[in-house]
Amino acid sequence: MMREPSMLVRETAAEQLEERQSDWAYSKPVVVLDIIWNFAFVAVSVGVLLSSWEERPDTPLRLWIIGYAFQCLLHMVCVCVEYRRRRRQQSMEYRPFNAGEEGILSPGSRVDSEQYVTLAQLEEESGSGVAKHLESTNTMLSFIWWIVGFYWVSIGGQALARTSPQLYWLCIIFLGFDVFFVVFCVALACIIGIAVCCCLPCIIAILYAVADQEGASKEDIEQLSKFKFRKIDNDGKSAVNVQEPVGGIMTECGTDSPREHVLSPDDAECCICLSAYDDGVELRELPCGHHFHCACVDKWLRINATCPLCKYNILKSSSHEEV
Repeated sequence: MMREPSMLVRETAAEQLEERQSDWAYSKPVVVLDIIWNFAFVAVSVGVLLSSWEERPDTPLRLWIIGYAFQCLLHMVCVCVEYRRRRRQQSMEYRPFNAGEEGILSPGSRVDSEQYVTLAQLEEESGSGVAKHLESTNTMLSFIWWIVGFYWVSIGGQALARTSPQLYWLCIIFLGFDVFFVVFCVALACIIGIAVCCCLPCIIAILYAVADQEGASKEDIEQLSKFKFRKIDNDGKSAVNVQEPVGGIMTECGTDSPREHVLSPDDAECCICLSAYDDGVELRELPCGHHFHCACVDKWLRINATCPLCKYNILKSSSHEEV
């Protein structure tokens, strides 16, 4: 019974991790480092091609190096286009509005402004689609080009090292960098996948460490109801007047008239850490009715102010209560 809710939590965590990874990949320091890295490859390629003008390799290594440099240039262009699109999108999302002007806007003008923003977003998405298609095509061609370069270097053997040492070793270095990068990405993806499936609190801790205060604040979290869990054995079932199996009782803390919830054995577990509720542990109940360990869900809400199971936004609930 708890496997399905736990899978929902893990899917939500994977989505959050993917969004964080995408935002981090197109952050300014990473983009600058990526451009410098690829530009260095292009500069080294041009320098070696000029210095090895007298070398005559048996295989077209020069053609492979030129193709590799062109792929680096195309990757730089795609990264810059996507980075500029994201910056424009952020500026449109966080652009402040004048409260006085908003008050005098007519319904027709508001509709026109919304349509204008929609058209602008469509233009941004169309440009981003072309850049993403180019980047995907460039990635596939890079894989094919790597196989071609490996074949040309292999059939040349040691003869290329003697007749064309600069071109030969540059191709070896580029091929080696690509292998290292692929192995690193595959290993990282496997580690993240295993962590999401087997150690979700670790992923939540990482997301919590790099969170940009996009979730709920500490004050918002403290406004949520806190409960203390009490285990009920078979002898204590008669005290709660329940015939079905009982896993325990949640009793609200900090109130004069505390509420109590009777939990079944299957429901007396945290969907985040997959651990059964211990006697006396503190639980946090969200407005949607789902409950978790305080330590688990508090970190989650600091990352994303929505329920890990049903994605109910707790900030909307708190805003309605304030009104």
